[in-house]
Amino acid sequence: MAGGKETPRQKMIGMMYLVLTALLALNVSKAILDAFVAIEENIQISNLNEYGRGEEKRSDLKEVAEDKSAPDVQKKAKALLIVVDKIDKMTAEQIKLIDDMKTEILKTCGEDVTKTGEGAIIVTPYNAKEPLKPARMNLMHVEGKDKYDEPMLVMGIADDLKNPSGNGKKLWESYNKYRTDLSELIASSSTTSEKKYSFKDPKINKYKDFKDLKGQLEKSLKSVSVDDQEALIKIYQSLTKQERVKMEENEEGEVHWIGKTFDHSPSVAALASLSSLQKEILTARADAVALVRGRVGGGEYSFNKIVALAYGPEVANANEEVNIEVMMAAFDSDKQPIVTVNGGSLKETHDGRGFVTAKAGGSELNLSGTITILNKSGVPKTMPWEKKIVVMKPQGTVSLPDMRVLYRGYQNVVEAVASGYDQTSVSGSGVTLSKSGAQWIASPGSGKTCKITVSGKSTASNKTVSLGSFEFMIKSMPKAEIYWGQAADGDKGSITATQLYARYGDGIPLTKAKFQVTQWAMSIPGAPKTVTGTGSTLSAEAMRFLKAAPKGSQVGFSCIYSGTGVKNKIASSMFKL
Repeated sequence: MAGGKETPRQKMIGMMYLVLTALLALNVSKAILDAFVAIEENIQISNLNEYGRGEEKRSDLKEVAEDKSAPDVQKKAKALLIVVDKIDKMTAEQIKLIDDMKTEILKTCGEDVTKTGEGAIIVTPYNAKEPLKPARMNLMHVEGKDKYDEPMLVMGIADDLKNPSGNGKKLWESYNKYRTDLSELIASSSTTSEKKYSFKDPKINKYKDFKDLKGQLEKSLKSVSVDDQEALIKIYQSLTKQERVKMEENEEGEVHWIGKTFDHSPSVAALASLSSLQKEILTARADAVALVRGRVGGGEYSFNKIVALAYGPEVANANEEVNIEVMMAAFDSDKQPIVTVNGGSLKETHDGRGFVTAKAGGSELNLSGTITILNKSGVPKTMPWEKKIVVMKPQGTVSLPDMRVLYRGYQNVVEAVASGYDQTSVSGSGVTLSKSGAQWIASPGSGKTCKITVSGKSTASNKTVSLGSFEFMIKSMPKAEIYWGQAADGDKGSITATQLYARYGDGIPLTKAKFQVTQWAMSIPGAPKTVTGTGSTLSAEAMRFLKAAPKGSQVGFSCIYSGTGVKNKIASSMFKL
């Protein structure tokens, strides 16, 4: 690039390329770091989803354990709830361990972990009252996103990628122990008075692929309940990692999984990797709780209260077919309800529901009837139901096609109504649309025209219908007028007015457009020179020229202005003295 035979000009060009390459590398690095921030955010959201999935199954089991109507089922559910408590306890230990390592990485990188809230790295700290929820973080606030020495130090691989120490070793051993304890607990909790079940972890951390992993694991499933085997395989596989991983292509040998994962990993990437481990743990926990919950079926329940329900759309268009579902709040799948209808017809009955069809007229649609179900003794229970639907009538509108104009750089307000539908939506081609209250803001692109499509959705049919596309011309912002004080072009000006303004007159209704004069030039016939200035205020020299000019003289202002949708535009106006 800069050899001895190169000319000074060639050397300079080479240096410029070197600087450009460095700048491009910096931009790429920033983009990659920001991508890790986004990935970590998505992982945290997934963590909350998996946490919620497990909580939902746990709540279902707890509800059964509190139901005294079936003592045998209640007893079984209580015993299984103890199993879930054990699962949650070991899961919480893993979540806390990893959260502590995240915090240690941030501290070692010099980040402030004492602050919490929206503007801090730690938005919601780890809470012992909700031990299964990882701390909520926002890595966008991390100052040293690209630091990698510190995560390596914290994870115990700064000196040896093949044999992690400290936190890295602790994490690996704890993660594998969680797999062992969870798998063994799942298997043993199926034990009954008739048969004992168990699982001995083969401690698999080396395999060719998942097929090989499953093959190795199946050898240890002989003492596991047949009903649990597929679920246990899935959970075990999700928590299994290759202990030794091949190094880079140009290097020989293998490194430990911890070394491979955190070797020269930027701080935000290291945190994302730890959050990913938490997701795997929470997913395994949710699958395990779902498996335990499934051991208590729902067909054994009875109910002591009956409520009739009819639900469907609240509005409908004239002559549009609507569907209504009528059901009991609780039902027996072996005893379908008997439904009668006034104002419509019964289409079918299944899954404890009656499906009613009716056609909307020109006014409110009123449907009613009865629903009957038999109790365990065969005695019928009948209750009335009713449903009212508001009928919306499609309406026309008047528009001016020749006046369809959107201005580039201006916040064009668009109002759309899908008449006859209770929901309205708009979409565009060649224009960006954003919702603003009951309106939309249209920002046209670089083309000459664009299209806006209006669609309506009726909850009666749950269908979205396109009601038409409308073409708009795209124009640049009109030229502004120059005002001298309150005087417009051609008016008589006041020699005491010192301000120049750029704005639209009454003929242009773009009221949200704002402009600012940045430079001006004033000329008066007979004056020795043209006076110029910056900003929008006339200079002392300009004011002297105005006061010295004869009455009736013409004064011309040529101005440069910028503002809504325009930059450095020129406009001129003439005034009388």
